[in-house]
Amino acid sequence: MNILVTGSAGFIGFHLAKRLLELGHEVIGVDNINDYYDPGLKQGRLAQLLDRPRFRFLKLDLADRTRTADMFRKVRPRRVIHLAAQAGVRYSLTNPHAYVDSNLVAFTNILEGCRHNGVEHLTYASSSSVYGGNTQMPFSVHQNVDHPLSLYAATKKANELMAHTYSHLYGLPTTGLRFFSVYGPWGRPDMALFLFTKAILGGQPIEVFNQGKMRRDFTYIDDIIEGVIRVADRVAAPNTAWNGQAPDPGTSKAPYKIYNIGNNTPVELLYLIEVLENCLGRKAEKRLLPMQPGDVPATLADVDDLIRDVGFKPSTPIEEGVRRFTDWYMDYYSVKGPADNSHAANHSTEQDHDHTRVQSIGVHRASLPE
Repeated sequence: MNILVTGSAGFIGFHLAKRLLELGHEVIGVDNINDYYDPGLKQGRLAQLLDRPRFRFLKLDLADRTRTADMFRKVRPRRVIHLAAQAGVRYSLTNPHAYVDSNLVAFTNILEGCRHNGVEHLTYASSSSVYGGNTQMPFSVHQNVDHPLSLYAATKKANELMAHTYSHLYGLPTTGLRFFSVYGPWGRPDMALFLFTKAILGGQPIEVFNQGKMRRDFTYIDDIIEGVIRVADRVAAPNTAWNGQAPDPGTSKAPYKIYNIGNNTPVELLYLIEVLENCLGRKAEKRLLPMQPGDVPATLADVDDLIRDVGFKPSTPIEEGVRRFTDWYMDYYSVKGPADNSHAANHSTEQDHDHTRVQSIGVHRASLPE
């Protein structure tokens, strides 16, 4: 079918578009290819898609109301999977307006485009960050999430509320997906695994927050994609048992649904680093630091609804996922291998440029996944 994938040059959007094309769908990819991190990596992902016969790409800032409305009228997607957003918890502390434009204004334009053009299902990215101040584990979509700890988290919670409004007023089926700590090949350079790998190979120290005692429900990219596709194929429907006297936050009497997609197996950050050291054959020099503003100490996804409704549970072990990431990283950046001590001189200019760019926007410290 004709599927619009926003953020198609991004980490998750690229993998999703690639998989949808393999399944025989026609994909319209949209991305503004901004410089939050090195656009060269985004172009590298995009190059993997542009030679596919059923893929069309549009460079577009979804915060542009007129152009986004025109795009919807022209491509008339049957379904929309909206992944474009300004990501990053710590970046939101210093660049709040980027989140308003990308995560609130653009999402409104997406909702309007779906409403006026007969889209049969909108699936969109939320985040485990919405759980914020919640401490009851595992995190469940049936819990209230009214205490975000960062503006990024607040915008993702707002997306869920906005989607519900359109489901209620206009009957637009919407499904929000709370992703838990996504990692894997082609990942974002501002994320912990990517930055740790780069630093260890370059003989540089890594900054480890909360003394390394953070626990995250790291979820491998292939598991995320499988979950997204299965959920997108299940058009959101009303919960006929929904009761306003005891409202369930994860469902509604409107065609609205929320799912967690997480590995359901939290990993301590120090163990992630140990696995990474084993894959690289090198030890990390760690700078242990306190908790950073906006972070939470632990995440753990309750995925019972995902299992019940679409028959899927993420399961890739952290050891396997990290190995696949490091294999990709060393191939993409032409690192010769853990036994070669001259690798630092052989890093590509593109990699060095990426490091400079990431530092210049204030995200050179390892950002734990949302």
